[in-house]
Parts: sequence; structure tokens; C-alpha cells
Amino acid sequence: MAISVVQLGSPRAKGEGVRIGTVRRPPRGVPKEEFSSRNYYDVWLPVLSPSQALVTEAKAATTDAEWAAFVSSFTKEMKVPEASHVLDLLATLSHASHFSIGCYCENEKHCHRSVLRRLLEERGAAFAAEGCA
Repeated sequence: MAISVVQLGSPRAKGEGVRIGTVRRPPRGVPKEEFSSRNYYDVWLPVLSPSQALVTEAKAATTDAEWAAFVSSFTKEMKVPEASHVLDLLATLSHASHFSIGCYCENEKHCHRSVLRRLLEERGAAFAAEGCA
């Protein structure tokens, strides 16, 4: 049982489980009823996405200092009770179920999902080995 961290829209790994979209906006031009069949997500959980202002900041970050500022700000956003409780829940569920969380970004290292991974690790979440679920 474990969490996989994925790029939304990528092919699903065998046994990946429910795919959770931790994005601010649904995929453009894709009918809602096709989100799952097109490998975006089964459930949308925007509470674990950065605010619109931080999305803009992250997209504009070109230096390590700018990225670090985004990480710090997003980490603070994830401390609000609503987001913190969801992170606690996902960390606990990771020991009883396979599921994935994801975003559209190609590079996890410059995506908020890298911060989510760290926050979930800090809560004791179980993660799937890279490349498999």
C-alpha cells in the first residue's frame, strides 16, 4: 500500500489506484466525464494545490532563490487546518491503500508535488517505489 506521485495525463502504472488531482484548475478542453479515461484524475482535490498567486510565482521562478521562496510560501499554505487535515488523512491512508497524487508539470523537482511529497513523508506516508505502484 502506498502513494505514487505522478504527472497528470501520463499513462497509469499497474496497480496505481485512484488518481487524485492536486491542481488549481481542471485540464483545459477535456470534458469532465473524460478526466479519468484520459489519465488526468479520478478525484479533484484543489485544496492541495497552490493558490493562484503562488502558481504564477512558481511558473515565473527561474532561480534557486525564487523557487525556494515559492516552496516556503506553499509550505505555509499547507499549514492551514483544511489542507493539513487532508495531508494527515492521505498519509494515514497510504498504509492501507494504493493511490496517486499529481499535477500537470513535467518536472516534479519544480512542481508543488515535490513539496506535497515532502509534507507527506514528514507525516509518515508510505510511497511506492519510483516507476511502480
